[in-house]
Amino acid sequence: MFEPTSRYATVADARLTTRDADQRERVIVYKRRRFIPDAGAATTLVEHTVTQGERLDNLTARYLGDPTLFWQVCDANGALHPAELEELGRVVRIALPGL
Repeated sequence: MFEPTSRYATVADARLTTRDADQRERVIVYKRRRFIPDAGAATTLVEHTVTQGERLDNLTARYLGDPTLFWQVCDANGALHPAELEELGRVVRIALPGL
């Protein structure tokens, strides 16, 4: 369901069994909650100061080789929204989890 590089790819599925209006059993599969890992546990590769016009997906492509991994940079910086890390002059920590 999710791409291998998605933040949800490793999150376990859960199932909820319920009944519809005709009393037929129905199983609903959903993703469990994803907990953001401790930012301090990741290994810092580089700290980058954002310049005019830089976007997080471009920074992620430059340092991690895949723009879709922007969420790892958000996790490493405790950011909920990528735009928080695109402010001019912001120092962005590029890190790899679990190293």
